Amino acid sequence: MPDRLCLQGILYVLHQDVAWQLLPLELGFGSGQTCWRRLNRWQKAGFFEQLHRILLAELHASGKLDWTRACVDGSHVRAKKEDGQQTPPDL
Repeated sequence: MPDRLCLQGILYVLHQDVAWQLLPLELGFGSGQTCWRRLNRWQKAGFFEQLHRILLAELHASGKLDWTRACVDGSHVRAKKEDGQQTPPDL
């Protein structure tokens, strides 16, 4: 299955919020399992992180990003105490 069709299948599943096994074969994107495996492989290879960086760089270079409205979400990062030790995660 070509990468482009798998990417379209991945985007369809994510946008339509359907289970991978319910991806309609009639759309020509391959099976949900094929798309999921490709997504998993690309994620492990850092493809989406690299794509995100490239898009940000191109948008920034063309002046299409408004950095005055940017925010940083650190909710997944542990805060450090004043003595430099990390606080335990909330359970």
